[in-house]
Amino acid sequence: MFKKWNPKSSNAIFGLLLIAPLLVWLLVTIGYPLFLCVKLSFLNVEFIGEKGVFVGLKNYINVVLDASLWHAFRKSLFWVIGNVALQTILGFFAALILNLKIRSVSFMRTWIVLPWILPTVVLAIMWRWMLSGTFGVINYLLEKLGVISQPINYLGSINEAMPALIFINSWRWFPFITVLLLAALQSVPQQEYEAAAVDGANSLQSFFYVTLPNLKPVMTVLGILGPLLTFNVFDVVWLLTQGGPSRATYTVPVLIYERGFKAFALSEAATISVIAFVFLAMFVVVYLLLTKMSVSEYARE
Repeated sequence: MFKKWNPKSSNAIFGLLLIAPLLVWLLVTIGYPLFLCVKLSFLNVEFIGEKGVFVGLKNYINVVLDASLWHAFRKSLFWVIGNVALQTILGFFAALILNLKIRSVSFMRTWIVLPWILPTVVLAIMWRWMLSGTFGVINYLLEKLGVISQPINYLGSINEAMPALIFINSWRWFPFITVLLLAALQSVPQQEYEAAAVDGANSLQSFFYVTLPNLKPVMTVLGILGPLLTFNVFDVVWLLTQGGPSRATYTVPVLIYERGFKAFALSEAATISVIAFVFLAMFVVVYLLLTKMSVSEYARE
């Protein structure tokens, strides 16, 4: 006989129909390329279009035994930690300043996003000129201020190249963090500050007991977004140093690009990509466990 109509199941089916286009889009744009990448890592393809032969785990063994992979991972870890720390500090202080009721703050809120919207090529040309060891304005100003005694070739020095890249990338992305933190700051209930003032809290105590707890959800989400986005940055590194000098800025994305499109070892490049994907997935799982937040909570924040 006919089953009784259940409105809950009808709503569930209707919900699935609504998200079906998004699921198809994710499968086509992420799932299928990921499947091809994993498949490629088990073949011996050198050029795009070549069919290749199944070689099992040979690529994984070769890549894991290659010192270049671990060198690139060490550089990427340094790159990620430096960027996340600097961007968070810059973004945090910028958000606190922009949250003040001072003159011209609206103008500053509008134009602080300028570094974020600059095309990467423009950014690379601009910073190459500013950091030049022969005619760069940074060297000129530091010499005039007495900070340095002779010009420094920041992007050509083994010791200075990575810190210079971290500074440039942080300069570009800290407005993104500023905007998120500023939105969180403006949503802090004013009654909480008033209650803290009634209890005799000074400005510093209000900051630690009212402001910081309200920023915690946003900062927790940034703790997962920042490392993931920073780890995969390729354009800034490649345009400014191409992994040099002497592989001082040789991060994992640079290694993947060189292995795939300069050394013509496409399967090895796919293998490194799969290893990097597994590494990032493990980071996400550990982070979610440590922060005890679910995926839905992250989406809501």
